[in-house]
Amino acid sequence: MVSPVITGYYRYTDIFFEWHQALPEADRSPLRASLAQDAFIHPDHPLHKEGIDGAELFLGTLQNFETRLLFSSAQVEYLRYWLHAMGLTKNLISLPYSDCLLTESSLRHVSPVTFKTKDDLKGALKQIEKNNKRLKGADPMLKTRREIFERVRTLWVEKVGVWCALDFEAWDRDHTMLTEFGWSFVRWIDGQQVEEQGHLIVKEYRHYTNTFVQNNREHFSFGDSELVNRSAFRTRIQNLVADLQKDGPLFLIFHDNNQDIKYLKSPTVNADLPNLNFLLPDAKPDSGVFVLDTSDLFAALEGEGGHNRRSLERVCRHLQIPASFLHNAGNDAHYTLLAIKEMASGDPLDMQREKRWPNRTGNTAHPAAPQTGAGVKVKFEPWEEDSDFSDMEGVGPVINKTKPEEQVAA
Repeated sequence: MVSPVITGYYRYTDIFFEWHQALPEADRSPLRASLAQDAFIHPDHPLHKEGIDGAELFLGTLQNFETRLLFSSAQVEYLRYWLHAMGLTKNLISLPYSDCLLTESSLRHVSPVTFKTKDDLKGALKQIEKNNKRLKGADPMLKTRREIFERVRTLWVEKVGVWCALDFEAWDRDHTMLTEFGWSFVRWIDGQQVEEQGHLIVKEYRHYTNTFVQNNREHFSFGDSELVNRSAFRTRIQNLVADLQKDGPLFLIFHDNNQDIKYLKSPTVNADLPNLNFLLPDAKPDSGVFVLDTSDLFAALEGEGGHNRRSLERVCRHLQIPASFLHNAGNDAHYTLLAIKEMASGDPLDMQREKRWPNRTGNTAHPAAPQTGAGVKVKFEPWEEDSDFSDMEGVGPVINKTKPEEQVAA
């Protein structure tokens, strides 16, 4: 009887520090040389993957939500065969102990990660250790958000289905009167990204003026707005949602989805969404409609475990996405799509956060103090939070207003 082949992942530390110690003396040096960090990131390394700029490893989330840097079992298998085929080892070296192998049941999630330099790799190992300590006792909501963030990254890399951001605007004195609808989506055709966006204004409510929210319905920045009556408004949205579901899975993206989903299901729109999923699948889906929320994704990125949600304007500012004329449904949909693209196409969560806001988490007031349980919440400065902060007299960072020529003269 043939034993089943078990695949999975090995901890980077087990492979780098422990594997060679279980081998005969003659086989240790070739293996250690092939795993040296300088060699590993070199484009001529046997594990180098075509089309990848750097060395590929994997970042895995354990069942207790701690993360580990991993080799895949396929990489380990290939490396031992390559060493033998090159005559560097007399015999095929043995695999690491089976107890070291992490199978799918041991992991919540796994995603690829690329390192371009040895320093990137060493820095990631240190950061992973710090983050695991800081996440001790973290809020369960934050842990869930972090897992969703990594699943979104993995699905985005797969280039599957349609990713569509939607937004509604309603008259702020009567939310049953929907005044605008905007959409912005991306799909892949032959591996190429294709985008489309649009903006509808309801003719009957065009001259309704908001009292508490900005009136920007006439300022769509990404095309021409379409003026339609209420009946056409309903039909256009229904047809759009139906058409988008024809190309595999549909990922509907909102910023704070609660109200917009109510609008989609309301009698005014009555979109056909019988199987709306708020949980993302473990693997690439072939069909289905899945809800994504950029406010939750950004909360994961900044380390927010509570119920505080950033506005779209704040999210764009912190992600350095220039945004104007918000509270226009078409613009809001477009910026929501840009926000998810910015996060989903980036590095794994902790690495991405550290690149965006270096050394801004944990016990920043006392960095030498024990960091266990210190958290991963980013500490933003007041002028980063409020665009008008620098205009306040006598507060904020000191800005040198000396003209360049005066600085030279000084």
